[in-house]
Order: sequence, then structure tokens, then C-alpha cells
Amino acid sequence: NFIYTGCFQICPNSTLALRNAVNAMRDRFGSGQFRVVSIGFDQPTDSPAALRNFAAQRRINDANWEFLSPRREDVAALARDFGFSYVATPSGFDHTLQVSILDAEGRLRRQVVGDSFTADLLGEPLKQLIAGRLFKDTFSLTDLLSRVRILCSVYDPATGRYRVSYALYIEIAGGLTFILAMLWFASVEWRVVRAARRLATR
Repeated sequence: NFIYTGCFQICPNSTLALRNAVNAMRDRFGSGQFRVVSIGFDQPTDSPAALRNFAAQRRINDANWEFLSPRREDVAALARDFGFSYVATPSGFDHTLQVSILDAEGRLRRQVVGDSFTADLLGEPLKQLIAGRLFKDTFSLTDLLSRVRILCSVYDPATGRYRVSYALYIEIAGGLTFILAMLWFASVEWRVVRAARRLATR
């Protein structure tokens, strides 16, 4: 997402909302499953030192969350690539509030626009990306269990966190039971038919 450190209300509040969402998602999806990048677009004011101070004031000390200070000449191209717009005003900047969700290859997959960066809004597209990547890259039992665990997570608006939904587990167990039952019935039927043919040929 894009911020500027001279903002005294919108950027700090939206960053705090993003921090809460990130904490909830890391609790459920794992600390190494995704990275967060905040880009200071007011250059040269948003220096690395200014961004470090901004993060410290919001108590953000996350190894997978970076606050980047691009070169001034690169800001316009970055904003264009992410669909971010901003206009200088006498009191600072008017700008869109958004979080862009990218996949592991850097492709833009979803834009979440508005000042309500909840774990629900950000977590659902992220959940699908993580689960899909685990399934695509490797297919070990551990990865399969991680994928099921992530897909079985649902957002609880009462607590603002993710919890396990056992509905999918029950559906999977029911589906496996049905398949096994059909295989058993087919096996019994095959044995009955085979036995009948043997009797007929005697």
C-alpha cells in the first residue's frame, strides 16, 4: 500500500487497521506465507528514516513488513502500475486508500479499496493464493494438510480473527466415506457376479 509520513490521520489509521489485519492473518496462515510492503510516495520527505519512525510509532516490528522509500523519479511509474492516484493539496495529499494483493510472481490479483482493511477483506483473496501455491508447488502430505487448514479457516467478525470451520472437514469426511462405500459395494457386487458365473459354467 501507499502512504505518506506527513499524514496525521488517514494514513496512520489505515496503517493501524492493516496491522491488525496482518496480525490476524499471520496467526492463521503462518508468519512466512506473505509479505507486506508500504511505499512512501511523498519524496524526498518519506525518507528511510522517516518511514522507520512512522513504523515505530505504529508499533510495527514485523520482519516480513517493509517500508520502502523509492526514488522521487520512480514514484509516478509505481503509482501508475498499482492504480494508485494522489494529488497535492495545501494540507498534504488527497489520495486513494488501497491495498494491492500480488501473487508470488508479482502479478496484481486484487485491489482492496477503502479505509476498512480488515482481515476478512484481505484474507479471502490471500487465502486462495496461498492454498493454490501450496497445491501447485509441491504435493506432500504436510502441504496438503496446510492447504486444508487454510481453506477451512473462516473470518469471525465478532473477534476480528480467523477460526477453524469444521464444515469442510465434515464434507471431506462424508465424501471419502461415500467413495469408500461405493467401492465396497462395487467389490461385493463384482464377487457375487463372479461367483454366479462360476456356478453357471459348472
